[in-house]
Amino acid sequence: MAASPDKPASTAPRRKPGRHRGEGQWAVGHFTPLNGNEQFKKDDDGLNVRTRIETIYSKRGFDSIDPNDLRGRMRWWGLYTQRKPGIDGGKTAILEPEELDDKYFMLRVRIDGGRLTTGQLRVIGEISQEFARGSADITDRQNIQLHWIRIEDVPEIWNRLEAVGLSTTEACGDCPRVVIGSPVAGIAEDEIVDGTWAVDEIHERYIGSKEFSNLPRKFKTAISGSPLLDVVHEINDVAFVGVEHPEHGPGFDLWVGGGLSTNPKLGVRLGAWVPLEEVPDVWAGVVGIFRDYGYRRLRNRARLKFLVADWGPEKFRRVLEEEYLRRELVDGPAPAEPSQRWRDHVGVHRQRDGRFYVGFAPRVGRVDGATLTKIAEVAEAHGSGRVRTTVEQKMIVLDVEEERVGPLVEALEALDLTARPSPFRRGTMACTGIEYCKLAIVETKARGSALIDELERRIPDFDEPITINLNGCPNACARIQVADIGLKGQLVLNDEGEQVEGYQVHLGGALGLEAAFGRKVRGLKVTSAELPDYIERLLKRFEAEREDGERFAVWAARASEEALS
Repeated sequence: MAASPDKPASTAPRRKPGRHRGEGQWAVGHFTPLNGNEQFKKDDDGLNVRTRIETIYSKRGFDSIDPNDLRGRMRWWGLYTQRKPGIDGGKTAILEPEELDDKYFMLRVRIDGGRLTTGQLRVIGEISQEFARGSADITDRQNIQLHWIRIEDVPEIWNRLEAVGLSTTEACGDCPRVVIGSPVAGIAEDEIVDGTWAVDEIHERYIGSKEFSNLPRKFKTAISGSPLLDVVHEINDVAFVGVEHPEHGPGFDLWVGGGLSTNPKLGVRLGAWVPLEEVPDVWAGVVGIFRDYGYRRLRNRARLKFLVADWGPEKFRRVLEEEYLRRELVDGPAPAEPSQRWRDHVGVHRQRDGRFYVGFAPRVGRVDGATLTKIAEVAEAHGSGRVRTTVEQKMIVLDVEEERVGPLVEALEALDLTARPSPFRRGTMACTGIEYCKLAIVETKARGSALIDELERRIPDFDEPITINLNGCPNACARIQVADIGLKGQLVLNDEGEQVEGYQVHLGGALGLEAAFGRKVRGLKVTSAELPDYIERLLKRFEAEREDGERFAVWAARASEEALS
């Protein structure tokens, strides 16, 4: 038996089979042994790398970057190395990190609540064109990602972003990432409560603070007072969901422990009602529990969802109240189910002030720098200075006078940004994929875009809400388990026995309406080439077999394996 850090081997107690020395929880004294990620965080806080980027790496170049900064701490400032071109998906799990790394970075611009001015959007577009080869993707967490970033250019990019109130601080890393929020907070006619103040207060108090800059892993937050449940609250580490308390009025229902990846879990309600002014303190309490009690020993268990699953909601609430808040929370009601399937705010909608907002759909979140600057120009030309990003890879122009709505919609259409999309354009989402991501096995963005075109051509009259999510690997960045049709990228065999790009199929996932994970049919995999044929066949069977008003997810849950194949 190997010696422990504290005792020689001769005196170390014999452990029972299957037992280990704790889960790495600080609050119960488990500080060792450390895995590689915990060691580099102990050696130096991730936030400290900015100084080295500005004073050393940007001046000496890529080859001067310390490996623990390159593949670790630089994430705290929104930087990941991107995949070297030409490496096929079969090599993803075989090559060492330095073999997969290109000498360019993905840079994630943090956009809390999805809120942008047209001036900020223009700056992002200009940075994309000048420093990122025109690349830009809208993510499903309301951020914008750029690619082809050189380390030499990062300080200047930061200067330009920060000059307009944007940053990349903790956009990645083991820390509180972007706080997603309703993109129509404060303007929607049907809003229960406006969470904007809480989003801003959390950012002001805690983002960039070393109080929470060393968490076991990433931490995801959602805050929305919309009755549409428009921030996928069920799959965040903590979520505040707008509800009307029968005695106390509007506030938020508290959820914890959601997350996808390879071990998906839906968040659970704590049964607590939180008024707007208490949201930041309650948020800090939940993050504090994760910091202190979260599992750090094994990286694949270092998410809050595992702690919540082991403790249960009752214990979690008790620890939150007794150890962190030092007071009891008010019991409260659950949110009502949303009244409609689409929660992306696409289309033309009246604001509470009588003006309108217009939501539109890029293709699978893929835009470019020139398009971003044109969106800013079009919005301003039609009287708007505010835009929003959504968790469905869409965008919204706010504050449009009624007489300008039609011309704005036409101007967006001219940019291939439609406010009247087909169900396929509206419901198809894709992660970054093998084009840039070092974890990916297959291509996603171009394939998703081509799939939209094929389905619009083949099934032009299909008019049911449908979500089709493409992911390049098992990590579920595109939320495959909660889509109507979730496609997990992997290598599969074609009819000739050759290994080619393809997908494992998940069917019937949902959020909001009877939230559940999609069904996996045994052996159901499709090659990329077969994908349009398969989905066309599947949707035609759904149309033929569905009962009146039946959603795809409900049909998929009851359909035979033959019908789904």
